[in-house]
Amino acid sequence: MKKILVTGASGYLGGRLCIALLRQGYSVRVLARPTSDLSSLPSPNGSAVHNLEIVYGDVTDYASLLSACSGCSIVFHLAALVEPWLPDPSKFISVNVGGLKNVLATVKETETVEKLIYTSSFFAIGPTDGSIADENRVHHENFFCTEYEKSKVVSDKIALQAASEGVPIVMVYPGVIYGPGKVTAGNVVARLIIERFNGRLPGYIGYGNDKVSFSHVDDVVEGHIAAMEKGQPGNRYLLTGENASFRDVFSIAAGITNTRRPIFNIPLWVIEAYGWLLVLISRITGKLPLISPPTVHVLRHQWEYSCDKARQELGYRPRGLKEGLAEVLLWLKNSGLINY
Repeated sequence: MKKILVTGASGYLGGRLCIALLRQGYSVRVLARPTSDLSSLPSPNGSAVHNLEIVYGDVTDYASLLSACSGCSIVFHLAALVEPWLPDPSKFISVNVGGLKNVLATVKETETVEKLIYTSSFFAIGPTDGSIADENRVHHENFFCTEYEKSKVVSDKIALQAASEGVPIVMVYPGVIYGPGKVTAGNVVARLIIERFNGRLPGYIGYGNDKVSFSHVDDVVEGHIAAMEKGQPGNRYLLTGENASFRDVFSIAAGITNTRRPIFNIPLWVIEAYGWLLVLISRITGKLPLISPPTVHVLRHQWEYSCDKARQELGYRPRGLKEGLAEVLLWLKNSGLINY
């Protein structure tokens, strides 16, 4: 059986991918830092998960990555810093860019690797602002809303260059990922719903009409596996979903739960000012802010995409936002994170 290496398994998407691969009978090796929270993964000591192996290292440590890759046929590279703001922005480059460079060097040196699936982001494609983009879109680079976005654009260029040099890389670009599971920066929809239902976010964010592409986490997981099985090296695939606004998210959530919709809009300048306050508090406490000014910069743009290529070539089938939110709301309620 082919052995699969997964980086970023402690993350929201990476953990769900590992579980799905194990359920489908694949042998999975996880590269994780000793300090990583792997509680979302099954215990490798259990008989049901005898084909799960955890090795310790870091994508920024080439030697540990090379050792982890030994004997693997497939590599999923999901490890990344996914935050709108960090006190030290250089970490985005060292992890997101440097990590990819190390993975590519490892794949080139490891003769057993048949395919590398690299998880990029819709941020690497860029804001659409009035159009719906597909895989042919290249980021305009006129501005970057966040340092994370900038790092993913730089990484995207490196991935495309590697593809042109013959590296068997398939690039996938999820939208705004949401669903049950970890409530992290990678699951911003769940975080905002929690704030909304606990009274800390009483109104719509801004005017709420700028659309983004929402991707249910389990659809994205299936898209990754399809990219492994059917994706053509050198190709880009958008694993996006329904294009909708955060106003739609809150309105749909209210309809599902039979609760009151927000009755007013919170201007983005107010949210940005609040974000600056949270950043100041973060610098004192060391705890990352829920909202920061770069988050507001993202909300001032549209991020709409078409996943037609993934539908046609990978069999990707994203669910609608209403169906996905119903699942998330039930999970949040059963987890005791919201009440309605």
